[in-house]
Amino acid sequence: MANDGPVQHGYPHLETVRAAITALYKRLSYDTVQTFATSVAPVDVAFCDTDDLYLGAQRVARELVRHYRLPDARFVVSFREMTHAANVELTAGPEYFVELNDRFRTHRRDIGAALAHEVMHVYLHRLDLSFPGVRENEILTDTATTYLGAGWLLLDAYREDAASSQKLGYLTPEEFGYVLAKRSLVFGEDPSVWFTSPQAYTAYGKGLALAREDEQQPPLTAAGWAGRRRYARDRRHGPGPGQGQGPGTRYAFTPDGTGSLRVSFPCPTCHQRIRVPVRGRVRARCALCRTVLECDT
Repeated sequence: MANDGPVQHGYPHLETVRAAITALYKRLSYDTVQTFATSVAPVDVAFCDTDDLYLGAQRVARELVRHYRLPDARFVVSFREMTHAANVELTAGPEYFVELNDRFRTHRRDIGAALAHEVMHVYLHRLDLSFPGVRENEILTDTATTYLGAGWLLLDAYREDAASSQKLGYLTPEEFGYVLAKRSLVFGEDPSVWFTSPQAYTAYGKGLALAREDEQQPPLTAAGWAGRRRYARDRRHGPGPGQGQGPGTRYAFTPDGTGSLRVSFPCPTCHQRIRVPVRGRVRARCALCRTVLECDT
């Protein structure tokens, strides 16, 4: 938790974020991901200053348990001085103990954001889905929280001005915006209407621009002129060292064993790599997220 300290910006964890989205689809399946089409509603996790601290925190935790479909999980919430925003003890359940930073005693509107991340830890623990390394696993947790409909709370908890700052989670504000935008493009949901933080709007806008760039990369027909020209040049040269390795280039050519070429590229929705023949206009369907892609190979 960045508390009155510097907030990192940009996309330093982008490849791990993309790998986390792929991992979610692989572990959950397309059908299960679709069951999270509706995000946590602001009214369900609202926390007023007049609410009892402990009863209110328990209520919000129960709502997040319901959202993640963990009916047999119970959370006991407490508060103490600590460096991080929160911590959860991962056990066999069904009872889990969550500690929240004492800061949330007076910043109650952000309790939902902290709990969203911790309840997701339990959800992933039960799925037996994890990444190696603490930081990579926390990035997976932030990404899953956001993609499955509760992470807008984490981005909305980001506030920064000349005198102070606050940010929850391991992703940068722009990376939270990117994952929210990827979710928005799949489910047609606009999370920006729930933001109370002005900085969250800005971060979401930047993330949305990058998410749309994913849908405009060659060999997709929506690619821009410069990308199409670079792709045509690389296609002429065929497979070999350096092909498809330029800045921002994510496709690669390989021979198919019959003297023809195939091109592989990441699905703009789930980032699973797709491999199709190089033969002009091709319609491809991602087997993982079922996105239909119009390509010009």
